Amino acid sequence: MKNFVIIGAAGYIAPRHMKAIKETGNNLIAAYDPYDGIGIMDSYFPQADFFTEFERFDRHLEKLKRSGTPIDYVTICSPNYLHDAHIRYGLRIGADVICEKPLVLNPWNVDALIELENEYDNKVHTVLQLRHHEAIIALKEKIENGPQDKVYSIDLTYITSRGNWYYTSWKGDEAKSGGIASNIGVHFFDMLQWIFGSMQDFSVTKKTPDTNSGTLTFTRAKVNWYLSINPENLPKTAKDKGLPTFRTLAIEGEEIEFSKGFTDLHTVSYQKISAGQGYGLADAKNAIEIVSQIRNSTL
Repeated sequence: MKNFVIIGAAGYIAPRHMKAIKETGNNLIAAYDPYDGIGIMDSYFPQADFFTEFERFDRHLEKLKRSGTPIDYVTICSPNYLHDAHIRYGLRIGADVICEKPLVLNPWNVDALIELENEYDNKVHTVLQLRHHEAIIALKEKIENGPQDKVYSIDLTYITSRGNWYYTSWKGDEAKSGGIASNIGVHFFDMLQWIFGSMQDFSVTKKTPDTNSGTLTFTRAKVNWYLSINPENLPKTAKDKGLPTFRTLAIEGEEIEFSKGFTDLHTVSYQKISAGQGYGLADAKNAIEIVSQIRNSTL
């Protein structure tokens, strides 16, 4: 049993990490978030200490270490722009780190963290759960076993409805979230480069606060991609069924279904990390490079 602490415990994604910690037989001993609406902890670790002030959280962890209680992992679910600082904090206190996507906002942040990782002799892991999805693994195997000179034609669409709150929150601030591509697209771009090779070229055809689209050319694929948080952009089929999300990946016109099980892969990620088979800084860098270029590009 390993001891975990969470930074950003009240965030949207934090319950998946709590569930993963629980299901892998580990223990959450402390959590921090400025927001105190954290009743979800009762479902997983009601005994964990909780702090709304980082200074008190830091002091508590120091006291735990001095009393002989190890802190094995720091799980980071904080806003995107704080990931880099919180990863550095985890390394400084002598823990391994598990960080949500996007790992950081810029590729040069990854390079700096690799140096710190070596300096502190601890590991930084990231959650790239699509790489653990059975349908995506099967697709990767199919491509690897197929014609090696074939360049595939791919259409990726992901629309996930968000309300007005989104634009007021940190997620609506590109400097803090990285924008649409970083916030909701980075997993898909990671999956595509993992299967089809490194990015060769890209273009952005639409860039608004709620919608991004463009093309990506990988070694073995050309991708038309479309990302949106505007419910008005949902197709009629989704609207008629009252569905808030539409996700499709089509390769040569054939749709790949990977919606099922998408939310249950954090536990698998934790299992792989515990077994020394998780994904780290170098694994995350290519996707960070892609979303950084999209964010900084012109139409």
